[in-house]
Amino acid sequence: MKLLFLCTHNRCRSIVAEAVTRHVCGSLAEVQSAGSQPARKVHPLTLEHLALHDIPVRGLRSKSIDSLANFHPDFVITVCDSAAGESCPLWVDKAHRIHWSLMDPSVLEEDGVACGAAFASLIATLTLRMKRIMDVLQNTGNQEVLAREFEALSNHFVKAAEPERKQQIPLDMQYSARAR
Repeated sequence: MKLLFLCTHNRCRSIVAEAVTRHVCGSLAEVQSAGSQPARKVHPLTLEHLALHDIPVRGLRSKSIDSLANFHPDFVITVCDSAAGESCPLWVDKAHRIHWSLMDPSVLEEDGVACGAAFASLIATLTLRMKRIMDVLQNTGNQEVLAREFEALSNHFVKAAEPERKQQIPLDMQYSARAR
């Protein structure tokens, strides 16, 4: 199964969706994300919160949908409302188009608690959805069944708390504590 997550700027929600999908689905899904007007840089909080949830961030980058002309997805999932209204390039015409309206947690960056909770909820929601898709994918490879499941999942959200940050102890303090 090939998935393409689209967002206007490809700096937060679509990046999180790409990372979570890769993490949950492994080799059973080939996944990319892109934007119609890419920011060219992933929002730093996106990478921070993915790492906080032990989701690999290596290789994640903001890119234009035009750079993926050789990627022919089975499903195109828009994750922001503005991207849902935009037309897709012709090379994705055969793909099933689905819209998941997801809130952008990076807009809350001024409120650390709310931002952390919003990222946790986004990651938990996408994890739940992709685990369900994995279940369906493993039971049937039928594209129509998968398309119906993707559509049904657009209404499933998880409210989650931000995980505790791992305490960073400077190396010199680690060594002095061991010496005692």
